[in-house]
Amino acid sequence: MSFVTAPFPAEAPYFRREFTSGGPPDHARLQVTALGIVEPYLNGTRVGDEVLAPGWTSYRHRLQVSTYDVTSLIRSGANALGAIVGEGWAAGRLGYEGKSRHYTQRPALYMRLELTYGDQTVIVTTDGQWTAGTGAVLAASLYDGEDYDARREPDGWNLPGFTGAWSPVELLDWDLGTLVPTVATPIRRVEELPPVETVIRDGKTIVDFGQNISGWVRLASTGEAGQSVTIRHAEILRDGALDTDNLRTARSTDRYTLRGGGQEVWEPRFTFHGFRYVEIDGPFDDVKAVVVHSDMRRTGWFDTSHDLLNRLHANAVWSMRGNFVGVPTDCPQRDERLGWTGDLNAFAPTAAFLYDVRDVLGSWLDDLAAEQREKGYVPWVVPDVLSTPSSPTALWSDVAVSLPWVLYQEYGDEEILRRCYDSMAAFIRDVETRLDDKGLWSSGFQFGDWLDPDAPPENAGGGKTDRHLVAAAYLARTTREMADTARILGTADAAHFASLAERTREAFRAEYVTRNGRVAGETATAYALAICFDLLDPAQEAHAGTHLAHLVARAGFKISTGFAGTPLILPALSRTGHLEQAYLMLLETGCPSFLYPVTMGATTIWERWDAVRPDGSLNSTGMTSLNHYALGAVCDWLHKTVGGLTPLEPGYRRMRIAPQPGGGLTHTALTHSTLHGEVRISWHVTDRFTLDVTVPDGTDAQVELPDGRTAEITGGSHSFSCELPGEDGRRELYTMDTPLQALAGDLTVWRALTEVFAKHFPGIPLDGTSPEAAEYSLNQIVDFVPGASEELKNDLESALEGSR
Repeated sequence: MSFVTAPFPAEAPYFRREFTSGGPPDHARLQVTALGIVEPYLNGTRVGDEVLAPGWTSYRHRLQVSTYDVTSLIRSGANALGAIVGEGWAAGRLGYEGKSRHYTQRPALYMRLELTYGDQTVIVTTDGQWTAGTGAVLAASLYDGEDYDARREPDGWNLPGFTGAWSPVELLDWDLGTLVPTVATPIRRVEELPPVETVIRDGKTIVDFGQNISGWVRLASTGEAGQSVTIRHAEILRDGALDTDNLRTARSTDRYTLRGGGQEVWEPRFTFHGFRYVEIDGPFDDVKAVVVHSDMRRTGWFDTSHDLLNRLHANAVWSMRGNFVGVPTDCPQRDERLGWTGDLNAFAPTAAFLYDVRDVLGSWLDDLAAEQREKGYVPWVVPDVLSTPSSPTALWSDVAVSLPWVLYQEYGDEEILRRCYDSMAAFIRDVETRLDDKGLWSSGFQFGDWLDPDAPPENAGGGKTDRHLVAAAYLARTTREMADTARILGTADAAHFASLAERTREAFRAEYVTRNGRVAGETATAYALAICFDLLDPAQEAHAGTHLAHLVARAGFKISTGFAGTPLILPALSRTGHLEQAYLMLLETGCPSFLYPVTMGATTIWERWDAVRPDGSLNSTGMTSLNHYALGAVCDWLHKTVGGLTPLEPGYRRMRIAPQPGGGLTHTALTHSTLHGEVRISWHVTDRFTLDVTVPDGTDAQVELPDGRTAEITGGSHSFSCELPGEDGRRELYTMDTPLQALAGDLTVWRALTEVFAKHFPGIPLDGTSPEAAEYSLNQIVDFVPGASEELKNDLESALEGSR
């Protein structure tokens, strides 16, 4: 029993072996895996519906084996096992460093067929009796695409009686102790999308599927033998043609050569692409996009009266789908597609709400722990194919602690914490040795607030917020999660971790927080971290919230945070009583903002806030994925604050239902499938606020209405109604003679006015609360501006009118 490989170089070798069955077996079980991507056959029938199997795990530690019941496929007499194995993640090019053969020099196959006849068992496995050949799959690169020549497919190669001149296989030495049953949710074809627009350009066909996805296209083509159809993929068009700059070195090109003799239907099986558009060069009759990802069960839905907000949420869902192809990756399109820990850590609460991720992320955490045991550190990408060691970093490496904690909160299963405990504790203990004499994580490399929109284009980690402030704040959070985990499990080191959590919290406060609650650096991210990670006393938190609200308003409610701050900025505002500012920020459409990409036609979350610039050009930094879920972490706030659902006990046996309406939304609906059953929350606003709630039997909920009333409910359906606080009639009518101080007190009006001033006087701040300006009116300010244009006056008047 061994792995077998072809004795010749090939990106997708074919394998076969015949065996004899004396009659129908009582039971037949086939186990399959590969170093590469395997497509198994038995007597000419494709076995199973998985694609891209066995997926990507840390192969040297864990290689997943799929098991199939193939009893019905066994024939009396001669039978044939067969498989095609593409290079995949095991042998193909992986990572932005351009390296290949990370795990094996050549693709290799493992099969084990167990036939049961009464009390007799017959085993057929991969061994020296197999043969190898080549076929129609000429090239099979994850990044570059698949090349398939239908004329070269050997007829009957996977049936008994085939007489092709194939070569004896070579045995590959591989530790069979790494083989584990498939844990992660299988990757499958999940959905098909028809074209929404087709355009002929320079003799080639540009197809728009209307949605950025991961997967491939299925093509129907009729033509002469030897004619080829070339399919190129891209996320965006420029001047009507594919713009592939953001793919970097990934060719993302498939080619099909026709056999001839009628219509032929083909799709690749040993590659996948991230794309919305394809360019087809060659004859074809029909084309569809095939959506491919881990076939997780959907568990969360969210809908509102605001179309752009709905699209934002849908974009986060699609980005999750596009990046959960076996491994939770950063992007599905360019020459990277790696399991970056920081991206997942930021997005994890949203991911656990939207889909049942226990299996896929449980498997990934097993890989993380295995790599960590071997290397002594948590890699920045899992599985790790980077050439340099990963130093411990906040938000990235501490996923070893925070992800199990998120999964525990969602599913209420202590076994998640127990299984991950050693990995969690090893990370915390390692960082503990790196603290300075003040208890701060003040040295070493940190990603900081990655992709802060104000960071230099060439330095994505060079944002406004001090990197070690970010590290100290995140360490305070993760040590508290570690302490809580140890307490829940009753481990001997619970007291030590509790003491460490208090030490890191006090160290942050001493170094970065004033007595009244100002946070060093005066950045939105710094305040959001301090507020949401419970690093402030109540009075300090209120003061910090006021400063944060001021920073957000001064930025015109546009985004000023990166990966570290974005998941927390809206929670920090609403937690400190600044719900109006949170909604204004959520619904801002200027660049950069949550909704700006939506206004630019985005159908997934972008890596950068301005991945596509307002003029429609692609950001040229080389890091401009248009399918990157991390910044979609804002959806956690949508679920908890707008939708109103938060678990009060892990697993939602007890929950809090407290929607906070605002932003002019008139209705919202949220559905979440928990382990206890389905929770449904819907609210709408007319002259009153009405809330309808359904919670599963065996659970109870604390309901909090916007007017401050509360209620305790148990399983079943319940309705509530109340007046909305602050709804006391018409808004004040403002004019060009209203003092700036009064205008600045109305956030909606002030946002509209600051946008006008930013348009006409870019870079010049407008502060309506400063003593020297507060009593001036817009008319007076216009009079102070030499040669003030009529357009300026008209824009100001329109802003006042539009905010009424």
